[in-house]
Amino acid sequence: MHSRVLVCALALSVFTLSAMQGHAADGLAYPDWKGQWTRFITPGFGGQASHDQTKPWGLGQEAPLTAQARAILEASLADEAKGGLGNFPTARCLPAGMPHMMMAFGPQEYVITPETTYILINWDDHGRRIFTDGRGWPTDVEPSYAGYSIGRWLDPGGSGEASVLEAETRGPFKGPRAYDATGLPLAFDNQSIFKERIYRDQADPKILHDEVIVIDNALTRPWIVDKKYTNNPHPHWTESGCIETNNMVAIGPQTYFMSADGLLMPVRKDQPAPDLRYFTTGSEDGLRRAAAR
Repeated sequence: MHSRVLVCALALSVFTLSAMQGHAADGLAYPDWKGQWTRFITPGFGGQASHDQTKPWGLGQEAPLTAQARAILEASLADEAKGGLGNFPTARCLPAGMPHMMMAFGPQEYVITPETTYILINWDDHGRRIFTDGRGWPTDVEPSYAGYSIGRWLDPGGSGEASVLEAETRGPFKGPRAYDATGLPLAFDNQSIFKERIYRDQADPKILHDEVIVIDNALTRPWIVDKKYTNNPHPHWTESGCIETNNMVAIGPQTYFMSADGLLMPVRKDQPAPDLRYFTTGSEDGLRRAAAR
C-alpha cells in the first residue's frame, strides 16, 4: 500500500452562497457563487458521467489503479454488460459518497456561512458540510459516505475577497463506494483521503473548478483531476427521490428489475429466482413465474 499524506486542501463544490455580505474569519469577504451549478460536459464525452470529465468512462479513465482494483473494474464492466449492477452500490439507492457525490449528476448549490460551507445536492446524497471555523480533527467521527471535511478560505490574489476554498476530507467512510456508474472502485478499507481546491475560473466566471486529489489504497499514486461546473443564474429546482424512480430490487446477492406491471424480472440470462422459502406454495409459483419472465 502506498503511504498516505494528510494535507489541508480546497473543498468547495457546486453551490449557491447565502450570507454574501459576511466576512471570513480573517476579515476576507466571501465570494459570490450564487445560482445553480451543473456538471461541465466535455465535447465528445457526453452521456455517462465519469470522475475525470476530460476522459471516457470505464477503462478510458486511465485511473492509476492497482492490479487488484483494475480486476474489480473489469469484472464490474463485464457484469454490467450482462445486465447486472457491477460494483456500483448507488444503483440500489445507497448514497454515493465521496468523491462520486461531487460528480454533479444533479445540480448543486453552495451556501456559505462564517463557520460552514454547505454543498446542497439533494439526490442520492443530501449534501456536504465543510467546516471553516478553525476546528481540528475530531477523534470520535461516526462513519459516513461523505466523510468529514475541514477547510479554509484563501485570497491568493490579495484582493481582500476570499476566492479559493481549500478542504481536506477524511473518514472513516462507509462503503463500498465507487467513482462512477462503471464501478471504478475505491479501496474496500474505506480509508480514502480527498484534498480539494475550489475556485471560480478567472477567465470565465460561469465556470467553477474543483481540483480533487484522491489518495486511496486502490491507487498506485494520488489521482488528480479538475472537475468543472457551469453556472445557471436563474435555476429551476426539481425534487428527486431515488427510491421513487429506481426499478432495481436487491434481494440477497442478486439484483432484479421491477417491471411496469409490478412483477419481478431477471436482469441477466439464466439468473436464478430469489429464495422464496418463507412464502406459501401458491405465492412461490407466482413469483417464480414473474422472476423467470
